[in-house]
Amino acid sequence: MLLAFPVSPVSAETLRDALANAYVVNPTLNAQRAALRATDEDVSIAKSGMRPQVFGGAYKSYLNQNSTTGVGVGIGTGTGGVSTLTGDGVTRPYGYSITLSQPLFQGFQNLNAVRNAKSTVQAEREYLRYVEQQVLLQSATAYVDVVQNEAVVRLRENNVKVLAEQLKQTQDRFEVGEVTRTDVAQAEARHADALSELSIAQADLKQSRATYEQLIGHPPSNLIKPPSILHLLPTSLSEAMTLGDGENPQILTSVYQEEASEYYVNQLTGGLLPEVSIEAGYEKDFGLSSSITDQEATTVTGRVTVPLYQGGGVAAQVRQAKEQNHQFKKQVEEARLAVHSDVISSWGVLQSTTAQIRSAESAVRANKIALAGVREEAQVGQRTTLDVLNAQLEYLQSQISLVEALRDRVVAEYSLYSSIGRMDAQTLGLNVPYYDPFEHYDTVKNKWFGLRPPSPPMADE
Repeated sequence: MLLAFPVSPVSAETLRDALANAYVVNPTLNAQRAALRATDEDVSIAKSGMRPQVFGGAYKSYLNQNSTTGVGVGIGTGTGGVSTLTGDGVTRPYGYSITLSQPLFQGFQNLNAVRNAKSTVQAEREYLRYVEQQVLLQSATAYVDVVQNEAVVRLRENNVKVLAEQLKQTQDRFEVGEVTRTDVAQAEARHADALSELSIAQADLKQSRATYEQLIGHPPSNLIKPPSILHLLPTSLSEAMTLGDGENPQILTSVYQEEASEYYVNQLTGGLLPEVSIEAGYEKDFGLSSSITDQEATTVTGRVTVPLYQGGGVAAQVRQAKEQNHQFKKQVEEARLAVHSDVISSWGVLQSTTAQIRSAESAVRANKIALAGVREEAQVGQRTTLDVLNAQLEYLQSQISLVEALRDRVVAEYSLYSSIGRMDAQTLGLNVPYYDPFEHYDTVKNKWFGLRPPSPPMADE
């Protein structure tokens, strides 16, 4: 019997190799890592609202000053007023100043902004886990799709050869009068159908190879049957549901988004409270006039701002944020139900493929025996050419069904593993440097200065 999957050559690329490569180079995954690093900066941005702001300034002026003085004469004296133009000269004053402002209390707006940013970062980390698991699941599926389609192409190529030989034998028997022209036509039709099905299988293989390269970063080469991960899976549906509730990143992403939205409500509500700040300034001026060579001033100001009425805008924002928080609460429920559905579906497919494989293996064995028997009976005239062609077709279909069932079994295992939230590089133990989402966060969360982003933790980005 033709093997459904290839054995392992020396230079084979295993599924673990493919997943490791996808983990490093997949652009979708690397884009999401960059998105997380951008979100990390929100914490530093939120903290900046609690820090002082310092501004410096300088000026230089040109002043050409003239003044006019007038001498008044009493009415009735017969003389008019006399004016005298006196030039005061040119001055070039210059100076500098520095000001500092420090918020002391802003209605807890900045505190809640920091909390909101931290929860958003946690949500983005979980979403990165979700993207990672989806990329690895898609990569695993692409791998077994190529393996399956390669096996189907081999089966159909072999079928074309068998039917070509069957056609030749039928034509030879027709020449000696053992069969009719109808038998030849039937053999020709089946051979033509086989060529058509082979062409379709080859097109499917090309498509699966293109998908593989898109996800994993290079064309497939010497792929082999992937190992089972059944030993990593939960042993019962209830255990799978419990693991999914606690570890699936879809649920955890929505939980942290809801938490962040609560802090956002508190942040906006703080806009209705008083604000307290302190400002300090120093200014020094030079060359103000011929009589004043320089002048300096120092100011310290405490400021309390009490919002009395803001046109209703802040109140509307608070109401809007509360509705958004309600939306996120419902999305937590939605995510949990979606995960439950995925777990149940994957569990069901996993159970059904086990039965399908057993059935397909039995069918392959039975159809192989039947085909051999029909061929022998046809040699002595007890079976027709059509009987042989039908037996060959049934044997081929059972082989392809076995290949598809084996493929579905592997995909079901990895789908269930993804549904419970464990389809990630570390849990799979892939031989690759793992991306650490905390490294960049710890670098920037308290950063006061600098325009250059830290280097990405993975060089391939």
